[in-house]
Amino acid sequence: MIKQKHIIYAVLVTLIGFGLILANLFYSKIYKTNVLNSGELFIPTNASFEEVESLVRPFLRRTASFKWVAKKKKYTKRIKSGKYLLKKGMSNNDLVNLLRSGNQTPINLSFNNQDSLEKLAGRIAQQLEPDSLSILQVVKDESFWVENGFTKETAISMYIPNSYEIYWNTNAVAFQDKMLKEYRKFWNASRLAKAKELDLSPIEVITLAAIVQKETSNVAERKTVAGLYLNRYKNKWPLQADPTVIYALKLKNGMDKEYKQVLYKHLDIDSPYNTYIHNNLPPGPIGMPDISAIDAVLNPKKHDYYYMCASVTDFGKHVFAKTLSQHNVNARKYQNWLRKQGY
Repeated sequence: MIKQKHIIYAVLVTLIGFGLILANLFYSKIYKTNVLNSGELFIPTNASFEEVESLVRPFLRRTASFKWVAKKKKYTKRIKSGKYLLKKGMSNNDLVNLLRSGNQTPINLSFNNQDSLEKLAGRIAQQLEPDSLSILQVVKDESFWVENGFTKETAISMYIPNSYEIYWNTNAVAFQDKMLKEYRKFWNASRLAKAKELDLSPIEVITLAAIVQKETSNVAERKTVAGLYLNRYKNKWPLQADPTVIYALKLKNGMDKEYKQVLYKHLDIDSPYNTYIHNNLPPGPIGMPDISAIDAVLNPKKHDYYYMCASVTDFGKHVFAKTLSQHNVNARKYQNWLRKQGY
């Protein structure tokens, strides 16, 4: 009888031991640290579990245990695309819960200085999941332009250069809708009132701001440059802005071609963007002005300047003149400096 009790006791101890081993094994699979490094995981739209496994593998100590937990929690049938921030020390349970929840981390989408919708689409495609072709097809949708008050020439004015929080897997249509919403938010009551005071529409403000930005990269100088062009515009003078001529040349010869100087032979190019032969504003922006340039036009410095010329003593800035004779003196100084430099 005593011997029988010892046998039963030994069996129980053995079973308990096996139970503890199994419990520890399951606990380790589920709760033990398995993510070795922090990083960003991008899961494409309509990805299979095999694709997810391949993408997450470089972060894991043990892939098999991740697969086991994923299947037990039915994640293999609940895959959600997006950008996920993985943290070192996460367990399989933490990881699968994160991926299954769809609680992705947004990105900060940024863009500036684009002078065509094609270049904008390329820039956006570098940051979001959709490719540049699908983005370009959406941003060039003429029905969208008509519905929202844009044209082929003005469509680029809807995209205000900034940093925007957005999800990586946002599709092209949703991206465009967000940009329209941000455009309308940007043109708040204050900015609209200032534009109205200048007798300009928001698109006309952006069109002029694009010229101001191309003329000077010095932000502190932009209000002065804006005031100069507004003086010309209000008095029905041609703006005579070299950047508009360069843009006209690019439209004719290719947007990727660079022009270091505007020559006299360029000034008679037949284009609505040539502000040497047309008194009005160009039909649309020649580029994508940043917020500082737009606000410079909305808050111009009041003065009597009508002419500007690059400074030969303060590089990156300009000297301004009220009269043509004064401007000619400044221009000769600049031309002499160019000759000395070998231009």
